[in-house]
Amino acid sequence: MYVRAPIPTVGVMDEHIVMVDFGTGLKLTEKQLNERSAVATVQLRRRGVRAGDTVLVCLPVGPDLLVAADAVIAAGGVVWPVPVDLDRAGLGERMTASGARVMISDVPAALEAAEESRVRIVMSVADLSGRHPYPKSHEQSTESDRAGPAGSGD
Repeated sequence: MYVRAPIPTVGVMDEHIVMVDFGTGLKLTEKQLNERSAVATVQLRRRGVRAGDTVLVCLPVGPDLLVAADAVIAAGGVVWPVPVDLDRAGLGERMTASGARVMISDVPAALEAAEESRVRIVMSVADLSGRHPYPKSHEQSTESDRAGPAGSGD
């Protein structure tokens, strides 16, 4: 009786690639997506995202967008994608229509538009990765975050 030996696999065959960033050529594997999404999900939950919450995601098409969307869904939230090429007024309209209080973005116009909306928590891609748990600069927080508690005199 002839028994066929198992076909050996090569490393590349084991990497289930889920996305290729056409701008950089970098590949995102299923394992990397799962790891990054798990960390991002924890960060979203730490910032208060709960089941049913709408989360605006304003990021360019690429691995960060995929990770952010995956993490929002895993945290129980609803992803509301916002195109990065909208002007401030267009971004503001989308933010108002969504009723979201949380946004994931590194886009300057989106950060500015968040100042005049219900959005109270703005997270960057770096925040999702857990590199720093809280905003370290004014560009990553809203005006109301920077104002401090009411009546604090700051």
